[in-house]
Amino acid sequence: MHVHVVGNACVDTIFRVGRFPGAGETLNASSCADGLGGKGANQAVAAARTGAAVTFWTALGNDRAGPWIRSRLD
Repeated sequence: MHVHVVGNACVDTIFRVGRFPGAGETLNASSCADGLGGKGANQAVAAARTGAAVTFWTALGNDRAGPWIRSRLD
């Protein structure tokens, strides 16, 4: 089966905190990590994990995120 996915790809930045903040409270993150995100990218990855051949159609920018996203999809 071959699946074509048209959608977005982005960088999800995840911040870890020790607990949920209270109302009006600000917490400092203990760490952060970047991960591949975007509805289209997530669907393309899920389809590939089932064994389907996938072609993913998206637009990538010329910023530092563009090559990073491409490297995660290849």
